[in-house]
Amino acid sequence: MADVLKADLLKPELLKADTRFWAVDKVILAYFACQVVVILGWWSKLPYALPLLAANLISGAAIVYQVKRPNATSGFFRDWYWLPYVGACYKEMALFIPAVRGSDADQWLADLDFRIWGAHPSVWLERVHTPVLTEFLQAIYTLFIPAFLYIAWVLWRKGRTRDFQYYVFLIVLGFLTSYVGYLLVPARGPRFLLKHLQHFPLQGLWLFHAMQGFLDRLESAHYDCFPSGHTELTILAWWGSRMVSKRWFRIYLAYTPCIIFATVYLRYHYTVDLLAGVVTAAVLIMTAPMLYQKLSPKGL
Repeated sequence: MADVLKADLLKPELLKADTRFWAVDKVILAYFACQVVVILGWWSKLPYALPLLAANLISGAAIVYQVKRPNATSGFFRDWYWLPYVGACYKEMALFIPAVRGSDADQWLADLDFRIWGAHPSVWLERVHTPVLTEFLQAIYTLFIPAFLYIAWVLWRKGRTRDFQYYVFLIVLGFLTSYVGYLLVPARGPRFLLKHLQHFPLQGLWLFHAMQGFLDRLESAHYDCFPSGHTELTILAWWGSRMVSKRWFRIYLAYTPCIIFATVYLRYHYTVDLLAGVVTAAVLIMTAPMLYQKLSPKGL
């Protein structure tokens, strides 16, 4: 990976005017093409099929335009468009999954968890519940988006274009891969399926319900458990934090197990979701450098 992330010989201002597609552009455009196929294939079952088709085509066209027709907004757009795009793709999955799959895998995942542990982990963890721990872990869980964004922001602010582009590629690849997993194994999580087995609702101190409510509104009723995106993306952010400093690498090393534990304690995930997230992150860490080289234009 050292060859992939070595110091760039091209100045950032020259990269901004580059009319070639970067690796992340190709991945996102390929994902949009797959989205269009899904929309057309399940047109009669998919709510808002026409607006979804238009949104995907327009979003893809915007990328092509900004790449091939550089203008005053192209530099910032190409650096950061991926953030609202992956967010919009996440929202789309809430419509795609019920139309394409028609059923969920929650019971299968819960049964698998029970066979492994001899109990439902989210129920078993009630015995260590305290309001202080709940408040702390909900804060950790809520910091997920700032956690992976911080690395990107630091690299971008310092003008480390090469490292920034690779990190963005890795994060985007992680998000889009998890969305495919949601479609293949749709599940909403133990806090819905196993609610009747829990002996009491989670209780925090001051901001727990506000944080939980904010995330519920942000994520809505989504089939986003398998693999655990929080686990996968946090591991990728921890790996990417090496490019910032050893200090931040150690901080993320401490943060990562906390958020992984929080996903089960807070009843968002089954433990098999976490395993899938860990495996997905490991595979991407090993394969992304080679894929990035193949997809990047020569000279970048």
